[in-house]
Amino acid sequence: MKEKAILLVEDNPDDIALTIRAFRKSNIMNDIVQAHDGSEALDYLFGRGQYTGRDLDVMPTLILLDLKMPKVDGLEVLKQLRANERTRLLPVVILTTSKEDQDIIDGYALGANSYVRKPVDFNQFVEAVRQLGLYWFVLNEPLPRN
Repeated sequence: MKEKAILLVEDNPDDIALTIRAFRKSNIMNDIVQAHDGSEALDYLFGRGQYTGRDLDVMPTLILLDLKMPKVDGLEVLKQLRANERTRLLPVVILTTSKEDQDIIDGYALGANSYVRKPVDFNQFVEAVRQLGLYWFVLNEPLPRN
């Protein structure tokens, strides 16, 4: 994975395709690593399972995290990320369809950097992804890498 990569943690294949399409349509060409559930995301970030031996010095610049997933849900992923010294400062944007106030509260309480509801309309979704990309890859000052 190259610098300024995105880890997309999403179990819905249609939402994965839509997110990638929206990034590309917005000319955001960063590498996108896909994790299809929370367990796979944790394996990737901590170098376990199929990712054993992965260079753990190379971490995503941004994690886009869905909440409602099988195996390990997004809030548990966030909890484990924030509890680990290596991953506790990685920027995490919750990108979900959930409109539950408690999910928003829990997401921020566990250390999410942002909470974005996925718009249903494709054009609105593309615009939301474009703005996310502009903010996280152009305006935001990333954490210095050692």
